[in-house]
Amino acid sequence: MLIVGLMSGTSVDGIDAALVELAGVTQDGTLRWSVHACVCVPWESKLRQAILAACAPDTGVQQITALNYRLGESFSDAARQVIAQAGLTFSDIDAIASHGQTVWHQPTPYDIAGAGVTGTLQIGEPAVIAARTGCLVVSDFRAADIAVGGQGAPLVPFADYALFHSPHETRAVQNIGGIANVTLLPMGGTLKDVVAFDTGPGNMLIDALAVRLTDGAQTFDRDGALAAAGTVDRKILIDFLAHPYFRQPPPKSTGREQFGAAYSDRFLTAARKGNLSIADMLATATALTAESIACAYSNFLPSYMSNSTSGGGIKTVILGGGGLRNKTLVRMLVERLAPARVTDHQEFGLDSDAKEAVAFALLAYETLHGRPSNVPSATGANAPAILGKITLPPRNTGKLQIWLDNRL
Repeated sequence: MLIVGLMSGTSVDGIDAALVELAGVTQDGTLRWSVHACVCVPWESKLRQAILAACAPDTGVQQITALNYRLGESFSDAARQVIAQAGLTFSDIDAIASHGQTVWHQPTPYDIAGAGVTGTLQIGEPAVIAARTGCLVVSDFRAADIAVGGQGAPLVPFADYALFHSPHETRAVQNIGGIANVTLLPMGGTLKDVVAFDTGPGNMLIDALAVRLTDGAQTFDRDGALAAAGTVDRKILIDFLAHPYFRQPPPKSTGREQFGAAYSDRFLTAARKGNLSIADMLATATALTAESIACAYSNFLPSYMSNSTSGGGIKTVILGGGGLRNKTLVRMLVERLAPARVTDHQEFGLDSDAKEAVAFALLAYETLHGRPSNVPSATGANAPAILGKITLPPRNTGKLQIWLDNRL
């Protein structure tokens, strides 16, 4: 199957689109995959600000409703661009997998009329994508996992297992987007042996500080250059590592709700009170990301850290996400995760920028084969679940009947 994967993460820097060819069965090790094209379409500045504003808990329902349809147009355009880059047309595509844009993630119960309810909201209307492209669209992947008791996140561990597990060594796949998350792949293990969870902030705090401290001249610390010139304030680092999320055992997931604007405000207040320079602030924020990742390994994967030089310990850590470009952050992680070897997706033939788009293409592939693709050990779900909702284009292209004939 040829599937376009679309993803925009918590950093809200752009839409990653990947055109992926998939064949075989994921869980028996016969999966074959190749990426035909990938693009990143940056969010236009005003639209990015609208998305970030929509992530606030007091955002009006009118704004979110309109933004949902506006982002549907943006995701459609990203699909168009990656298909054109591959020299193909919409008629060549079996499906589009759209994760959408998360604006709120509620993994802990919230009281609604006396009942504790969990949930998550990703926007980018799939009906718009289907109408603009004429393609079948699979979207809203997190909902089915939440319906069976999970947190709806993380979902990428299914793809991590399919793409990176090894019979010869234990590996950790460490993504550093706006939020950082780890997937542990025990040597020779099955999907049921996978451990995965969000470790805490990835680039989110660093990016927020870069914007505010440079008056918008920089939206991130390019190459980690500002942090490299600073000194880590150990007191502030220790104080912010006391956040209760870092002590919460898996399964767990998080987002801007805990580590967004209010968190960066508190950090900035503490840093200014301590008379930290801009470089020192960013060095401390970068160390917070690195240290929270390292602490997550030592606290929740202790048996894999204590013997990391032996057969059962973590031999290789595979880094991905935008944080991979932050040389200061990578240096800190190499030091803290030693003696494990730290590498990146490129070693395994996958562009890091395309990784999560590829992951959701793979989830859609499983959905269209009627197979579950959540990882209950990671999300806390009480059962496997077939993820995603299928939206058909307004006109019958004949592909639905072909799909039904072949799959059911």
